[in-house]
Amino acid sequence: MSLRGISRRVVRWLRGRPLPIWYDRRYRPPIPTIPLITSAISRRADYVVGYLLDHEFVVPSQIRNAHAIAYDQLALVHSTEWLDSLADPEELAALYNVPPAALQVGEVLRTIRLACGATLAAARESLEQHQHGLNLLGGFHHAAPEGGNALSPANDIAVAIAVLRGEGFSDRIVVLDFDAHPPDGTAACLRDDPAVWIGSLSGVDWGGVVGADETVLPDKTGDGEYLEALTALLDRMPPAGLAFVISGGDVIAGDQLGRLGLTLAGARQRDLTVAEALATSPTVWLPGGGYHHDAWKVLAGTAMAVSLGSDEPVEDYDALHERFARTAATLEPQALGASTELTLDDVLADLGGSPAASDRLMGYYTAAGIEHGLARYGITGHLQRLGFDDLRVLIDRRGKGGRIRVLSGREPDAQLLVECVVERLELDGQHLLYVEWLALQNPKLQPGPDRPLLPGQDHPGLGLAREASELLLQMARRLNMSGVAFRPAWYHTAYTVRHGCRFVDPARQGRFEAMLRDFKQAPLDEITRAAADGRILMNDQTYPWEPDVMVHWLNGGPDDEAAIAAERCAVRFSLAPASE
Repeated sequence: MSLRGISRRVVRWLRGRPLPIWYDRRYRPPIPTIPLITSAISRRADYVVGYLLDHEFVVPSQIRNAHAIAYDQLALVHSTEWLDSLADPEELAALYNVPPAALQVGEVLRTIRLACGATLAAARESLEQHQHGLNLLGGFHHAAPEGGNALSPANDIAVAIAVLRGEGFSDRIVVLDFDAHPPDGTAACLRDDPAVWIGSLSGVDWGGVVGADETVLPDKTGDGEYLEALTALLDRMPPAGLAFVISGGDVIAGDQLGRLGLTLAGARQRDLTVAEALATSPTVWLPGGGYHHDAWKVLAGTAMAVSLGSDEPVEDYDALHERFARTAATLEPQALGASTELTLDDVLADLGGSPAASDRLMGYYTAAGIEHGLARYGITGHLQRLGFDDLRVLIDRRGKGGRIRVLSGREPDAQLLVECVVERLELDGQHLLYVEWLALQNPKLQPGPDRPLLPGQDHPGLGLAREASELLLQMARRLNMSGVAFRPAWYHTAYTVRHGCRFVDPARQGRFEAMLRDFKQAPLDEITRAAADGRILMNDQTYPWEPDVMVHWLNGGPDDEAAIAAERCAVRFSLAPASE
């Protein structure tokens, strides 16, 4: 354990019993694409638990497994008609604003039931141990007895309270809702319980919520005014035998739906203030909403505030990258198909004289080895949650590389999910894994007027672009290459990998960074279509998209920041009007 970890363990010991945290990898909704839900948001719980463990804010023994709530417990709050309707893909899809075909109903409901079960378990343990607990998914405060709304099929807080009441708990319960949206569903669910007090700070006015002490704050309310309103609300809060706190991540400036203007430091001070006010009350903390790429940092900060009383800023962190790196370190080469023996097929294939190419991709991976790796990295499980079974990998050798295909089902009805063509590339003396082609597609989904395809797509995606990028990086490392290279045919492709990849030409990288700067407030789909349609202007002249080579360097790329900055400052981008 590091000195930092020892210090934090001492703080945990001084503060008493360590904070239990409920988490399940299935907290990530098994939905390929949800409007407003970006990669960082759908993986919020994964990011938080990875960050807390890697930075030693918590230890593994603090992580609790989530268990699904029973349907009869949900029925203590929600009508049978509503619960039955959730089995209808049309009804459930409306809650997530996605096509019904995008949903595997059972798996989506499993995620919700896991979250509800964890909220109940956290409440029970908090009461038994007289402490605080944190569930990394929950706070579905828009779900009412007869229906749900806005990503809230079932109200986990109300269900937990109903179960506890049935078990004899009669003390006053406080619900503090700091999601940026009003607690309409929670108030409706708890309206007949006189021993519940609901306090809320909202950033969106829905006309007031009956049964809640709600303060609606003006748009862009900052830290100072928010914390003043928080102090006033806490002064009105009655003593609690049990408390629930929704520490919403949608309060920070720039959130797509929240409309408030807190900084990350302000959100942390909110949590520190609330934790102090509830220091003697058993309390369950929940994340609520968050539609900003830094929403996970709010939730990680909540854990740090409640567990350690810490105001230490949350650092930038890529939990997916770190998890894949750890997994790669545990995968033996032989399990992936690597062989130290050079076969005659390998030699003949390299010379171009073998009709039967080697059965190993890049002379290393077998199909069975790739299947093993996909399972260990969690890709197989996610595809199965999306409704794809009987998965198999096919590989065939092509020139200096080869092709990987992941299919679901058997011929003649097999569905292609993933196709990737790779080869070796030498660039300025560096050996790179060159991705000639990569397609990730969900054949269950069809485009529609509300969800048109992006340029280059034949089907909507699988929501696995980040995982695919990390797998390619791990492949390059294992093959002792310097990085992964490709040519982004479309703006959205380059945008997706902008944090890790750079164009080899510094001037081209400068122009790309200028586009990111000038189109920062524009929707990604609008800009990528404009680029495909030739409607991008650079310094008032038509600018055709340049699909030059980008590289993700494994050990740092060339130092060409000056050339990049010079070109970035020299150009300005704008949109030409669309032709009618």
